[in-house]
Amino acid sequence: MSTGREGPEAEGWLADTRASYDADAISYADEVRDLLAELPPERDVMALFAERVRANGGGPVADVGCGPGRITAHLRNLGVDAFGIDLSPRMIEVARREHPGLRFEVGSMTQLTLTDSSLAALIAWYSIIHVPDDAIGAVLADFRRVLRPGGLLLLGFHVGDASPPEPQENGENWPESYVRRRRPSQVAAWLDEAGFTVEDHPTLTSAARKLGGVLLARR
Repeated sequence: MSTGREGPEAEGWLADTRASYDADAISYADEVRDLLAELPPERDVMALFAERVRANGGGPVADVGCGPGRITAHLRNLGVDAFGIDLSPRMIEVARREHPGLRFEVGSMTQLTLTDSSLAALIAWYSIIHVPDDAIGAVLADFRRVLRPGGLLLLGFHVGDASPPEPQENGENWPESYVRRRRPSQVAAWLDEAGFTVEDHPTLTSAARKLGGVLLARR
């Protein structure tokens, strides 16, 4: 859970986020387990991403902020060599139990323990929503570091005007966390500053999200 503090005083956001998802890992997994089946636009984005990963030669794909592993497993079903990373140890426990045989590990998107240029692609599906603005640059820089030249990055995030973080609006059992809504143009600018080239930028609407932004970029 983010406390909503920005600037240097926001250093506690990682611990807050970890504690929140640790506390509600099981109920969160129950809420989202079949969510992708109800969201055709999101499945279409995943299919496009998987197609481009394969067309780009394939290789390992990190699902950063994987939670209980539903996106990781879906990408595997699409023929992508995906594995999951999450800040919450309890989430990783749930992911390993629900998707035995797949690779899941505890880690932070602020300092990935992956070799430089080792990934074909990276997806952060609604996992940068807890990151304060002043930490986004470092997160994207680490994403770029672990991607090979030409590697793909897929981001999903809540769309809205820059404003103080607000409580996450989802199922009653979802973690008591706060989200940051951003304009796609702002996220695209951050990607450009980090050395990425944006290729696609659709928006999504559904019963689960008022408005979601998607940016597909290439290192």
